[in-house]
Amino acid sequence: MKSAFTAVLFTLISVNLFAQGNSTKVVIVNPAETAPGIEMMHSGHYAVYNTAVPNKHQLFLMIVGTGGSASFLRPMDSIVAGMGYHAISIDYKNNVITTVCNNSPDSACFDKFRQEIMFGTPVSDSVNVDSTNSIINRFQKLLEWLVKNDPKGGWDEFIKGHDIQWGKILVGGHSQGAGHCVYAGKHFKVAGVLIFSGPQDYRVAFNSPALWLGTKSATPLNRYYAFLHIKDQYDVRRQLANCAKAMGMAMPDSVHVSPGVPLHTTKHILVNNIETGNAHMSTLLPEFKNVWEYMLKQK
Repeated sequence: MKSAFTAVLFTLISVNLFAQGNSTKVVIVNPAETAPGIEMMHSGHYAVYNTAVPNKHQLFLMIVGTGGSASFLRPMDSIVAGMGYHAISIDYKNNVITTVCNNSPDSACFDKFRQEIMFGTPVSDSVNVDSTNSIINRFQKLLEWLVKNDPKGGWDEFIKGHDIQWGKILVGGHSQGAGHCVYAGKHFKVAGVLIFSGPQDYRVAFNSPALWLGTKSATPLNRYYAFLHIKDQYDVRRQLANCAKAMGMAMPDSVHVSPGVPLHTTKHILVNNIETGNAHMSTLLPEFKNVWEYMLKQK
């Protein structure tokens, strides 16, 4: 997962607000400017919206995978903003690969991994993330910063005081981020959970998905959607089992999808088989805008 991202480099000096085509607004934020103690890990946070399309009054939070920079997701953010959503790609501490827990004798290794990165609870031997630099705190402080520094951006819809308005937020994630978005959906009642190329939380030592995937969900299970590639190098069979567990399915309920072809289905696990040199990254290709739109619109 890491090597696909490391070629994407971006040096952030300061906050940058600019326009693309006079309608797509991109705000690049140095995380260290949002609150004391928060570190910039890669390229900073990206926040995007489009003033030329009707506002859907929903925010799409996208979480990148292992070693990934939020800047890598800018094409997806711009496309999603063009549909009328606000979009944020979060910069966070993601340099430890999820599969570190695959062969762990600790049946709760994945749960601890997710909990520490998401909330900063000191429970994992695999990662070291404090509460200040947890995904949830970094996201909250970014929203507060945006409300203050981009007052015309409409960000105040998504946070009231210090309270994130999860009901207006769709949470997505790729690879490692796929597991994080599911973890968020389990803990908060969000508008939707969008899974891309994951999760990888499969306990090889126990030949089963991680236990936490089957825990009670604050988000209705019919709001979970996944998009996978049949030849994903992280094993689509494990990903299918993990998604089914997260969605409360006895068996994976999947359907084949293609770029640009309208989706006439009600299924929640979508699988592509395009020819590509990197199947794991295929779910982020812009030609799959049709699939992203289906996942975002469904309730």
